[in-house]
Amino acid sequence: MGARAGIVVTGTEVLTGRVTDRNGPWLAEQLRRLGLDVGQVVVVGDRPEDLHSALAYLSATNDLVLTSGGLGPTADDLTAQVVGDFCGRESAVDEELADRIGAIVDRLMARRGWAVDAEATREGTRKQARVPAGALVLEPVGTAPGLVVPPAQGDGPPVVVLPGPPTELQAMWPAALAAAPVRAVLDRAEELRQDTLRLWGTPESELAATLRRVDDQLAGLEITTCLRDGELEIVTRYAPAAGAAYQRLVDAVRADFGGTLVSEGPDVDTLVADALGSRGLTVATAESCTGGQLVARLIDRPGASAWVPGGVVSYSNTAKQELLGVSAQTLATVGAVSPEVARQLADGARSRFGADVGIGVTGIAGPGGGSPDKPVGTVHLCAVGPDGVVTRSLVVPGDRAAFRKRTVTVGMHLLRSLLLGGPPA
Repeated sequence: MGARAGIVVTGTEVLTGRVTDRNGPWLAEQLRRLGLDVGQVVVVGDRPEDLHSALAYLSATNDLVLTSGGLGPTADDLTAQVVGDFCGRESAVDEELADRIGAIVDRLMARRGWAVDAEATREGTRKQARVPAGALVLEPVGTAPGLVVPPAQGDGPPVVVLPGPPTELQAMWPAALAAAPVRAVLDRAEELRQDTLRLWGTPESELAATLRRVDDQLAGLEITTCLRDGELEIVTRYAPAAGAAYQRLVDAVRADFGGTLVSEGPDVDTLVADALGSRGLTVATAESCTGGQLVARLIDRPGASAWVPGGVVSYSNTAKQELLGVSAQTLATVGAVSPEVARQLADGARSRFGADVGIGVTGIAGPGGGSPDKPVGTVHLCAVGPDGVVTRSLVVPGDRAAFRKRTVTVGMHLLRSLLLGGPPA
């Protein structure tokens, strides 16, 4: 591999899980696309000594180090100061930058109608305007500027200091890439490809046997497998020179798992959306146990209004009857959690919204409500469309949240099977 990069995500709120890290994975993928291999994403709390240790660790093996977070006006926002000290550069207030940040803060406070302590605001503004000598300032997107800090001595990596809010970090990213120290690293980068094969209904143990069988043919490939909600992803990173080895991997997977190979690239959400869009079809949902998470997943991409007219969450039997036309006799005879009701929910959604495709979901999310005949985790799904009907009944393991998440994934594959064929859901 060519040039490497490491990432430090700062903030006790991220370290403790109160805030999910969105910056580390985003930065890693952006750098991968630019040909930089990211080997580590390190999360540290708001302690200067921990950030300093992380910088030292990453600087030993990487050509570029990036940080996110810790650039605010409060006492625990110390990233810029610690990075400056680490790089051997003294920090001082950039008065012009302080004025620019102050103007931003004034506009923000006026727009929100907040009454603020002028002295406290001034001190916070000047803190954010402290810049290590010789650093390149990246203009603020919010109130915090970014920095590109080269080492004062030696041949260590430059450190890119970015704000914590993902929208600010992403908006500042082009400016960071344009900085000369970063460009110098990117000029040494090599193309790093990443491709994904997706299987549905294949256990990891079977795939492992295939990978062992062809292992001596896969030199130069970095292969990662991940089983998520029944989907088995094979993610492979490789340099262009290993393209022939990747093709051998694809051929082996096709040969051994042609019946469960769903995609050689796009995820199931993209497959479903593209199928609906290309065929000019619409889909409506009727959900009980998943509480609207299936329709939320269907509309989680731009343009979804063209193929998703709506969905109904029908939790009670009364809602199932009145909103979707489920038969009272069916409910009394076989119960709400049954293949028959799943079919009537699908038909009802299709009819109520005038959609081409309808999908119904009914089940027992738990932890209570199960019985010997219908244990917790029992779920029935049905999708109806111009091409026919597909159904699925199963017991989904896990707690209430896991049940819903996994059931929604099954629902997406049910739609994929109805629209495109291939491995059954």
